[in-house]
This record gives sequence, C-alpha cells and structure tokens, in this order.
Amino acid sequence: MKVTINDVAKYAGVSIKTVSRVTNNEPSVKQATIDKVNEAIDALNYQPNLAARNLAATKSYVIGFIYDNPNAYYVIDMQNGILSSCKGLGYELLIHPCNAKADNICEELTKMVKHSRLAGLVLTPPLSEDPKILQALDKIDANYVRIIAGTEIDEETGLAVLVNDKHGAVSITQHLIELGHKNIAFLSGDQHHESTKERLAGFTQAMDNNHISVRKDNIIEGEYSFESGVNGAKELLRRDDRPTAIVACNDEIAAGALFAARLEGLDIPSDISIVGFEDSPFSRQTWPKLTTVHQPNQKIAQMATELLIAKRRAQTSEHAKIFIPEPVIRDSSSHPTLK
Repeated sequence: MKVTINDVAKYAGVSIKTVSRVTNNEPSVKQATIDKVNEAIDALNYQPNLAARNLAATKSYVIGFIYDNPNAYYVIDMQNGILSSCKGLGYELLIHPCNAKADNICEELTKMVKHSRLAGLVLTPPLSEDPKILQALDKIDANYVRIIAGTEIDEETGLAVLVNDKHGAVSITQHLIELGHKNIAFLSGDQHHESTKERLAGFTQAMDNNHISVRKDNIIEGEYSFESGVNGAKELLRRDDRPTAIVACNDEIAAGALFAARLEGLDIPSDISIVGFEDSPFSRQTWPKLTTVHQPNQKIAQMATELLIAKRRAQTSEHAKIFIPEPVIRDSSSHPTLK
C-alpha cells in the first residue's frame, strides 16, 4: 500500500500539519521536529504527491471563505475583510456556509476544495478549531489560514491569526472591578468555540487577580445569540442577590441581557452594568450604548487573507500574527448602586 502523510505523522509522533510544514520547508519548526519527520520519511520511503500539489497551485486565483456562525454581523465583517484583500491582490472570493456539526462536514469541505481548485481557504471558528476538519484538509494538501482564539504562537499553530480573547476578557472584567463591582456574572457563548473558553478564562483570571471568588451559579452557559442573552440574564436577575454587573461573551448576548434587564424594570447602568465583547454594531444600536471589547473582525479577516496569499506567493516567512483586543468604555457600565 502507498505510504500516506498520515503514516509519516504517526511514525514521527507529530500532527499531519507538522509533516506538511516540514515538507514545504516552512519556518518556525524546531530542528528536532524536522529531524524526526525526515527520519520517518526516509524510513517509510514517503513520496509527497507533488503532481497534485502543483495542479492545485496552478492558475488558481480564488480564495474560499468557509464559515458556520449565527452572527450575521460577524460573517459580513469577515466577508468584507477577505473581499477587500482579494480585490487588492487580484483574487476572487468563494463563500461557503456550512454546518460544522454535520456528520459529513469533512467530506463536504474536501469535495468543495477539490472541485473549486481553490488557492486557499480562510477558516473561522468553530471550523478553524476542529482537529477533524484540519486533518481532512491537510490530507489533500489544502492551503488554509485559521482565525482562532489564542495567546501563544508555537510550531503547531500553522498559518493563523490569533485573537487574544483572554486578554480582552481580563481587561473588560478589570474595568468593572475598578468601578467597584464584586458580584459579577458571566454569560457564556457556545461551548465548542475556543473563544468561549478563552473569554471565560480571562474573566476568571481577572477575578482571581483581585481576590474575588467566582460563584459557579454566576456562570451561565449559552449560545452566541440575543435569545441566549435574554434567557441567561432572566435567570440571574430574578435572584434576591442578583449580580451588580454582567460580562457577556459577545455583544449580541449583551444586547439580550440589556433587554431582559429592561423587562425586569431595571435601569442600565444605575441598577446593573452590562458589558459585551467584539464591538459589533449591536454595541452601538442598544440604549445605552454598550461598553465592550474592540475586535475589528474586518481588519482581522484582511490580515488573515493577506498572510495566506503572501505565504502562497512565498513573499513572507511569517506564519502567524496575534491581535490583542482592548476595551471600549461607553454608557452601559458604572459604579454599583449602594443598597
């Protein structure tokens, strides 16, 4: 049987992506890892499919944007950012919405890539964080850049733009703590998004840094949607010891929480402070306008696309960038009311 890239990865004890990076002579791979992979290649007599790789790379000027995200604002920002870079660099954009939880998602994406003969893919969460999807794309030597939540670049990161969601969550929670809040709740997004984990970690770290205990019942699991914000906030606000502030995992959730607070007859921020994350149009369409964390998704998408195309053209040795979101203080946060 023909030796595959998967066989080499297993023999060397590394990921398929690492084998691909070594065979493509990409930078930032440790010499010890290179040696292990080359040893496996020699031992197994592995021959990369150069013909298929060259065919895929020839005269292809289409970038694919694959996404599964219910937030229309996020998708539009990403689409506009990718499109802006594509136009400036002579590429076209193919948009492919999908269901990341579908049983046949890997087959769907690999068929699409092969049929469309794409120059590369821009992957957003949760697709960019799913090992099964990444492995399937690596097996067909697909070029892709990931937009992911993260704090550190290492040799397993691959081509990526990391968004330091943890830093943003630490900063926005610290803002509330400095205003005098201690009973602070957290409304979570979808659990299969890495951004949810990073933002919760940042919230927890800020509380720990200030020696404030995090109540388990103040962390409400949910989804990245307005309805989830409404439902989560209702659960919190009907308690006798309701929190004085809420950190929402994104602006859509925060807008839902604000709506729920109004239904309960509460004034924002006099009775409760509510902050969001991402600085989407939701944050400027509510009343009062939301204090949030600035995350310019259009700019992040541009960065990712330019990195992907520059790497394909061998114009850069850089393989990853980190974007650090910062708080935007508006009208939905203030000092807690003394009772």
